[in-house]
Amino acid sequence: MRLKLIPNETAINFFGKSNVFFGVSICAVFLSAITYLFLGLNFGIDFKGGTSIRSESRVELDIAKYRQALSGLNLGDVTISEVFDPTFDDDQKVALIRIEAQDGQEAVTSKIVETMLATLKADVSKDIKFQAVESVGPKVSGELIKKAVMAILLAIGAVLFYIWLRFEWQFALGAVSALIHDIILTIGIFSILQIKFDLAIIAALLTIVGYSLNDTVVIFDRVRENLRKFKKKPLIELMNLSINDTLSRTIMTSLTTLLALIALFTLGGDVIRGFVFAMIWGVVVGTYSSVFVASNILLLLGVKRDWSKPNAEAGTSVPQP
Repeated sequence: MRLKLIPNETAINFFGKSNVFFGVSICAVFLSAITYLFLGLNFGIDFKGGTSIRSESRVELDIAKYRQALSGLNLGDVTISEVFDPTFDDDQKVALIRIEAQDGQEAVTSKIVETMLATLKADVSKDIKFQAVESVGPKVSGELIKKAVMAILLAIGAVLFYIWLRFEWQFALGAVSALIHDIILTIGIFSILQIKFDLAIIAALLTIVGYSLNDTVVIFDRVRENLRKFKKKPLIELMNLSINDTLSRTIMTSLTTLLALIALFTLGGDVIRGFVFAMIWGVVVGTYSSVFVASNILLLLGVKRDWSKPNAEAGTSVPQP
């Protein structure tokens, strides 16, 4: 006997209170934008600048001990991760320690580096050595911010072009509006909770774009199929039918993805927790936007139903005068 979370056939009216959902989305986007303007983001080392230190030891690496030893030095944002490389010896344990830029300085001073090394030797292992110390100044960090923004804009532009070619411009605007909605809400939640925002979160945003687009394209593809199959059915009924047809796939995909992400969030440790949180939020918001944002915009714009007529507006959901 198979477990079924969603019946094979559903008849949910997703557009019965479309104005309410649309209003909630607009308010959420507006609130996210206001929160970002007033609170900003808690930028990590990638965007604020700082110092990266590569340490090496022959003792088994314990990141918790490293973090506990350095916590008393009041260095601000400190990120510690283990470095893996197939060229390393079996007993060669390498860690990457990243420290945010200190007040009034682009990088930590040599005195602070010496203090860190002495502390780690005293509290963790006497054979720890610092193999390399590199600093990232504010100019480089500014370039990273520009490139991150450019990557997101290019991804959205590529999506707009792709959907336009595959479907119609109404579908493209609906899909891009859903993506912008997801990105703004993700930035908003990071601003509200002041979770560290670094390059890993940019990677999460780009992943969210792909996930949300996948959900939206599945629904839009079914809408296009039903447009050919039911030429006389009103567009709102046809779109309800299309969403119900793909509902089981949408819910099951989101739930199985969330199960894996929740496991990573719980057991994955601090290093990837921000990235995984962004992904969890993105899956929830992306699923919502595919149904209630992209589809609502498509319904609002209308689509051409009868290609045999020369009038470009023939057969759309918008009544003709």
